[in-house]
Amino acid sequence: MNVHATTWDAVENPFWPSVALLLRPLYLGMAFPSVLYLAALTVFLFRPSELYFYYADRIAFCILVFFVALRILALREGFPFVARLSLPMAGLVALAVFRAAREPFDAVTWSVVASKFIVPFTLFHLAALVFRGAYERKHYEIFVVLAFAYLVFTSVAFLLDARSVIFPRFILDESLGIHADRARGPFLQAVANGLSLNLLGILALTLSGWRKKLGLLIWAVLPLAVLATMTRAVWISFVASTLALGLRVAHLRLRCLCLGLAFAGLLTGLAVGLSGRSLQGALWDRTEERGPINVRMAVYDAGWAMFQERPFTGWTTDRMYAELARRMPGYHLRSFYVHNTYLSLLVEFGVPGLALYAILFFNLFRLARGRTSALAGTTLLRRVWPILLGIYVFNAFFVDMAYQFVIGLVFTVAGMLCATEEVAS
Repeated sequence: MNVHATTWDAVENPFWPSVALLLRPLYLGMAFPSVLYLAALTVFLFRPSELYFYYADRIAFCILVFFVALRILALREGFPFVARLSLPMAGLVALAVFRAAREPFDAVTWSVVASKFIVPFTLFHLAALVFRGAYERKHYEIFVVLAFAYLVFTSVAFLLDARSVIFPRFILDESLGIHADRARGPFLQAVANGLSLNLLGILALTLSGWRKKLGLLIWAVLPLAVLATMTRAVWISFVASTLALGLRVAHLRLRCLCLGLAFAGLLTGLAVGLSGRSLQGALWDRTEERGPINVRMAVYDAGWAMFQERPFTGWTTDRMYAELARRMPGYHLRSFYVHNTYLSLLVEFGVPGLALYAILFFNLFRLARGRTSALAGTTLLRRVWPILLGIYVFNAFFVDMAYQFVIGLVFTVAGMLCATEEVAS
């Protein structure tokens, strides 16, 4: 009997190349988790809640979790657990899931729970695993530059009324989202767009090599992009954060650049105000407009009254919005939202929800004091981290933070800072 005749030859048998071809995606997904991570963030950027696109964000999120989990098992890595951050985040997830599970199934409710609690909790821990080395950080830096350039370009194009170059086209669809008369970007909401511009602009300063130079060039037109959002909260946070950067960064050139950018923003506003009458009128209308403020105050009064009725148990999601609409009979709005992250937590979860949120962000601010590693830009990233978080906290007073890209970006940076602490130790 010829033993060789009955032995499978891995080279000659066509079965093994076929298996290798089928397993190739698994290998690539496990070998390049940072690419999958940033691809998921890209899907979050172009998938607003108002746009039905076959749950592309959930598919991208599940693919990311699947491949990172396989990588953990293959390399026998430990799952990152940062008690001061993981515990309050887990508490918020438990509150939200428990509340949603008690109600009849509703896809919108679970989508909001995922966007506000499950996704940031997961991305924080995945970022601590994925972005540990210089190679993965380069991928992150390229993503920051591209996303920053795209949002600035789209906002400036809207300001100049060059709508033919705005992509994707659903940004111009007035039937989707709100703020169709402002530069709202793919978020379909001007505050989320302005917040992302501000965050990405600061992150561009922490990059290295050609990516930092390109980011600084884009910075030159950032005041125009921020101006195009026509949102007072965005204007205030941009000026305040730019001045804070000028005082916080150690490098003299960066300090001069930040102060110069703030001055350029002021000059831009004056130049626009003295030139184009239509744009000047729009700016004055936004500055003096009282309607949105009156609506917000009415929403805040109704929300605060609802919190006082149930300060510890909160309102179920199916009743919260209906009750809010009932308490505002004189307002005919498309939808009734609290438009304040902190008041929304009080209304929905009561004092326990806001307490967990406060503990979480107190400990997030403490990441600025952590140890730094040898990765390029890590020291500067930790230095500007309080400013990044301060922008997020400030804008959360004017919008209910349910935008996956914005939340994902912040918690990705938080996970990276925790990963650099681990490398440094």
